[in-house]
Amino acid sequence: MVSVLLIGMGKFGRELGERLLGMGDEVMIVDKNEDNINALASRYTNALIMNCMIIDNLKTLDIPAFDVCVVAIGDDFQASLEITSNLKDLGAKKVVSKASTEIQRKFLTRAGADEVIYPDKDVAEKLAVTLNSANVINFIELDNDHAIFEIETPKRWLRKKLIDINPRAKYGMNILTVKKGNSDISTIDGNYVFEEGDLLVVFGNTEAILRFTNKQK
Repeated sequence: MVSVLLIGMGKFGRELGERLLGMGDEVMIVDKNEDNINALASRYTNALIMNCMIIDNLKTLDIPAFDVCVVAIGDDFQASLEITSNLKDLGAKKVVSKASTEIQRKFLTRAGADEVIYPDKDVAEKLAVTLNSANVINFIELDNDHAIFEIETPKRWLRKKLIDINPRAKYGMNILTVKKGNSDISTIDGNYVFEEGDLLVVFGNTEAILRFTNKQK
């Protein structure tokens, strides 16, 4: 369980708040819009109507007491920037801020954000990946160049040994796990033979793996 200060209760903030509550976290929500807070107050132990751009208001919240402070403001970048900076000045342990563009990410990072998220970008990227490859079941982006993918085993790999396929050298991907039914095979050696129904959890360069999976259509 973590304690979270959630600033900005727009669409994203509401969704995040609901998920945090579902995980049993302690969440304080803050928004300058009275209607937003009144609509949600019954769901949260702590809900405040407050303009967080005023640093004296933030000082009343004992910022260092929260494990994470999330700035989820999407329609006022100047406010997001100032609040991010003020939270760090007041001793926030970790600040996660929402951005809509790369330039916003850069400014928020300079202002002190420990992590910057792109909700719209993340959803769009995930959809683009799944639309471009029917063989990709899921993926997790680790940075701009690398990701972990869950993919179907290519038909031409079936009944062949891992050592003969050599995916690391040929395709630039490392097989982390093989999912077989309800069980995972976390340690496989070169003699492993791929079977129908195997799902592969692989790590590597994002573009290289996408090129590989696209060829399996």
